[in-house]
Amino acid sequence: MCPSLSRSGKPQVIIRLGPQTLTWYGTSGEQLQWPVSTALNGPGETQDSGCTPRGRHYVRALIGNGAPPGTVFVARRPTGERWSPELARQYPQRDWILSRIIWLCGLEKGINRGPGVDTFRRFIYIHGTPDTEPMGVARSHGCIRMRNQDVIELYDRLDHGSVVIIEP
Repeated sequence: MCPSLSRSGKPQVIIRLGPQTLTWYGTSGEQLQWPVSTALNGPGETQDSGCTPRGRHYVRALIGNGAPPGTVFVARRPTGERWSPELARQYPQRDWILSRIIWLCGLEKGINRGPGVDTFRRFIYIHGTPDTEPMGVARSHGCIRMRNQDVIELYDRLDHGSVVIIEP
């Protein structure tokens, strides 16, 4: 297990903004790593900034259990659609949230929790995105995007309350 993580007994995650990676640490010392895409606007905690918040967070909600890969979510609800190139052409301005939603909540008052900086109220998620979107490149509106199969695998390995640390 990564020495900087608490010994909560739950799986934990470190997201590194520089290399655009997410590493999952299991409770028995196992680890997995995936490429991600974080905010095009870079790191930052301010409301409406379009930035990815840094610091210590926890998994507040897990949404989409059992949904097929590519399931489209709007306002955290499945729309009944599955992403396709045709659907993307029909809705070219959508910020696609697909397959699973891992909703984060900040743990640091005044940094990523509370008025003007609250990760939960900013609706910052780890979520799936179309496979046509690049990984390893900052392109999101603040969330952490993953390939659909990757976010499903991560989702299945997390618990409510799992710690997520977002580092520069």
